[in-house]
Amino acid sequence: MTTIDTTAITVELPEAFDPRWSRLPGIQVDGRRITIDPAEYFFRFESSTWLVADWELVKSQLLDVDETTESAVEQLALDFIKQHSESTSDAARVLATAYEVYAYLFRDEHLAGLGLPQITADHLRMLREAATLMALNKVELDGHISNVGPCWFFPAATSVVFDLDDETGGMLDEVYHGGWFNEHRRIESIKAHAALGGRLVHGCQSVPDQSGGVVAPYGASMANFRDDLAAFKAGWIEQVYAHRVNPAA
Repeated sequence: MTTIDTTAITVELPEAFDPRWSRLPGIQVDGRRITIDPAEYFFRFESSTWLVADWELVKSQLLDVDETTESAVEQLALDFIKQHSESTSDAARVLATAYEVYAYLFRDEHLAGLGLPQITADHLRMLREAATLMALNKVELDGHISNVGPCWFFPAATSVVFDLDDETGGMLDEVYHGGWFNEHRRIESIKAHAALGGRLVHGCQSVPDQSGGVVAPYGASMANFRDDLAAFKAGWIEQVYAHRVNPAA
């Protein structure tokens, strides 16, 4: 029988997170310092190892590499992961790596060309924070979802933490899983997520379905992933919403 390490996870990140993350069970925020109690925070926590690659290496050896007719961007990312990634049981390292990934993907310079004037720099900060925490979620190669935290359900979690109404939370969710709605951003996302050992995949077609996203390894069974997600999501979404401070928002 495998024993999962449920020791508290503590990390200090370059950016101070919103203290309202502490509204969710098992997470405490003190400026740039985040502490997570896995036993309280996760709905399901079956794996305490993750695949990561050095972000500086991703920046220097992958971000500026262009795909060709022989090697698509997904193949470039897969080859990089095979060559440079490693398994780690250091959850703080995963969070620190994820912060760098999402600080890059949701950087303020994109605002001017996004075509969504209602999205602000503050919204990008919310995206960076939520996506960083989502990196602790995990899908196995057989498609089984081994780790699920409240940030899996992006609109629900952001409504609790940031007091967002459903429309705004849904809009942020679209930006998160839409990769900025264009191919250039999607390519950027594929390369950046190599630092987290996979690609960003989603269980949902659109906001109302609220089936979340996770960085899954290349080759993971999406059919099993879909079925596993469908079996548990409704009850856990309800539990996340139960922590709303302003339920009528």
